[in-house]
Amino acid sequence: MKRETQNILLILLGGALVKIAVNGDYLRYVKPAQQPWVIAGGAVMVLLGAVAIVRDLLAARAKVAAGAEPGTAPDLPEAAGHGAADHGHAHSTRPAWLLLVPVLAVFLVAPPALGSDSVIRTESRAPSSAAAANAAAFPPLPAGDVVPLAVNEFVSRAGWDKAGTLDDRTVALTGFVVHTEGNTLLARLVISCCAADAFPVTVRLRGGEADHLASDTWIKVTGRVVPGTATKENSYTPDFTPASVTTVPTPKDPYEY
Repeated sequence: MKRETQNILLILLGGALVKIAVNGDYLRYVKPAQQPWVIAGGAVMVLLGAVAIVRDLLAARAKVAAGAEPGTAPDLPEAAGHGAADHGHAHSTRPAWLLLVPVLAVFLVAPPALGSDSVIRTESRAPSSAAAANAAAFPPLPAGDVVPLAVNEFVSRAGWDKAGTLDDRTVALTGFVVHTEGNTLLARLVISCCAADAFPVTVRLRGGEADHLASDTWIKVTGRVVPGTATKENSYTPDFTPASVTTVPTPKDPYEY
């Protein structure tokens, strides 16, 4: 790969990182706390590419000033095993320029966050090992007719809370629809660092109110847990009886932590 190609790719890739960090698309890949590192990494790549281009231009001007042709390479001694015949091989730069395709894709059409396909291919599990070790650690839910909860917390309480703090309480959950094996699930993906370590937490929706919705549709549901339905045998997926189902826009930050 020629130096010019390397430098352009470096600047474009760094610019893509800065772009997604500024407009919020980075949340499809990493936690919010990683934003400064994404910006810093992109800025360093842009700076390195720019410095390399400037150095190459200055070197070319120096050759012109010295009377050499800008495109000629300096005479170098032959290395062991590399004779003059080796310099006659010309290599196409087309494969190198193909590396621009994924970079331009990030600039023009950012890939979506993980969704229902990831849920179907990954086994759901209770997210909190600490809760499993100390099932009595859950505090009471706050007062109110409807308590908003993260799906992550709801599944943890349904699977491990021996005190039954969810029983007879109306909660509100937000997630996306997943249709699998004849069931309609409400799902969220939980990440520790980035999308590569994402795992799903799911809730089985009873009543059929969301059955007609397409997979990956984001919804807000209010209702109540069916006690005792989150077990190891069903990968800690509690049943939920909705009182209302409302479609909502896809959140800027689609993951839970």
